Amino acid sequence: MAMDEKGLGKRLQNMRRQAGLTQQQLCQAANLSFSTLTKIERGAIKSPSIFTIQSIANALGLGLDELVGSKGGSKLIKNKETKSGVKFIFFDVNGCMVRFYHRAFAQVARDYGVSPDLVEMAFLHYNSDACKGLLTMHDFNKAIAMRLGIPSLDWAKYYLSAVEPMPGMTEVVKWASNNYGIGLLTNIMPGLLGELKMNKVIPDLDYDVVIDSSEVGLIKPDPGIFELAASRSGVPKEKLLLVDDTRENVAQAESIGWHVLWFDYAQPDESVDQVKMAIEMINTNSRNEISPASNSLEFAQIQ
Repeated sequence: MAMDEKGLGKRLQNMRRQAGLTQQQLCQAANLSFSTLTKIERGAIKSPSIFTIQSIANALGLGLDELVGSKGGSKLIKNKETKSGVKFIFFDVNGCMVRFYHRAFAQVARDYGVSPDLVEMAFLHYNSDACKGLLTMHDFNKAIAMRLGIPSLDWAKYYLSAVEPMPGMTEVVKWASNNYGIGLLTNIMPGLLGELKMNKVIPDLDYDVVIDSSEVGLIKPDPGIFELAASRSGVPKEKLLLVDDTRENVAQAESIGWHVLWFDYAQPDESVDQVKMAIEMINTNSRNEISPASNSLEFAQIQ
């Protein structure tokens, strides 16, 4: 992490005072020990962890660059690496960053008087081709409508009205973007990813890499899509982390050397905490780190 180490303690002390906080008050707000804060302010700790710096900056209502006194610091901070060696994180979208798209099946069923099971089966029949970009949304809608015996369908409308942000993940992704390289690696139909960003359902960030299956013509768990993602990240595969809700995708990424974390969308609070620990957003013990070589599905025990 690039920072003005010499001036950090003095800068922190001045900004704390400007905020009208005592050392004890800042410690409470930043969930920091009193001894750690005093050591930073007097210069005994010259290079605090990124976790500590982020916590202090949040408590003071400052950006990282303001606190560390580094122009363009946010880019340099992205050189951070977890204890397990992760430098770049790919996030899945459906079931990880957004939830409840299955509600769309029930709504279509209600509107057209058909069984939700039939709607879901029709969806699954054409979903892969649409996510590969082999079907346009117009053709996908037409195919499902014909299969269900209904006059027409606008799947994007139903999907976008059903999905909502996964609780806690917006904070995680934004934090990760300040500390690591981040990307989206998603099986999704044409145009929907842009709509999710525009509608703020997922964070509208400047992602370092976006792998939209409908644009690259590949879907997970095809090994090719992981090879493409690794190549575009510019990071060795052993320094990549995939956060995904589908076991097959996690298993495939692990088999080629990635770090992996299975996200249980049925228990979002626990899963989000696991992501935070994996990327060192909160303090963690080494047992929570995932090795690309063994125990890759350890986090799948969140049930």
